[in-house]
Amino acid sequence: MHPDAWQLTHDLDAFLARADGFLRSRPALHTVQLTVSDVLRRRGLHVFGEQAPLFGTLADADGTVRATLFHTPPHPLNVTSLAPQEAESLAVLVAGLGRPVPGVSAERDTAGAFTAAWHRHTGTTGSISKRQRLYRLAELTAPAPQPEGRARVAGPADRELVIRWYREFKDAAGLSAVQDAGEWTDARIAHGGVTLWETPDGTPVSMAGVTPETAGQVRVAPVYTPAHLRGRGYAGAATAEVSRVALESGTEEVLLFTDLANPTSNGLYQRIGYRGIADFAVYEFSRP
Repeated sequence: MHPDAWQLTHDLDAFLARADGFLRSRPALHTVQLTVSDVLRRRGLHVFGEQAPLFGTLADADGTVRATLFHTPPHPLNVTSLAPQEAESLAVLVAGLGRPVPGVSAERDTAGAFTAAWHRHTGTTGSISKRQRLYRLAELTAPAPQPEGRARVAGPADRELVIRWYREFKDAAGLSAVQDAGEWTDARIAHGGVTLWETPDGTPVSMAGVTPETAGQVRVAPVYTPAHLRGRGYAGAATAEVSRVALESGTEEVLLFTDLANPTSNGLYQRIGYRGIADFAVYEFSRP
């Protein structure tokens, strides 16, 4: 496949005019690109960094889009599912741009195929940094036993707590703190996107976030409990609550990603009704 079959742009509106139908056709598998495009539309193209984002579509001869890409530096390239020859053509194209690419995030086989192609064309080696599973909520089951306390939506008075926990979550997960924690918190609180679990005396002990609804789907993220409070069921209770609220609001698909290296969280989400639908991988690139 010739690299010219890909159409690239820095214009989000032009990209969505071509790709929106494709992304919405499988909203669960395309959740990252759907939610990121929503963030970029609401908060500006440079919310993740100073370098302009890059968007791309791969279409058949009749114009039907069959794959898309996002690159919001300094994050890895994010691509939808590709056949091996499509991953090869994309690697050729992106390598020719001379654009720094720190890694790739995609469904497992696509990520592996692109990483191998990237090495062939650039000499850059790739190492897997994260294996993830995408879950979809099937039938919600309340955690049992449920811890004492209650859930409540975080408000402006909780801003400093949410900022601190968001930073702690990023550190614990080994994620780069590119987006300002205060800006992230303000945006989430503004749409009711953080729920706290608090003990009977009103002390917050865990939080679960949820993205704004787009294309009938939301994604639960992040879920965080301070280390000294874990193992008491708080995270499960908070996650079940945001999941319940999403379902009752009419959301068609409630999703979340887990790190496959963490069997505790994978077991927790399955117990409350989440079922795995696809495995993803993140590779980091570095020259030998």
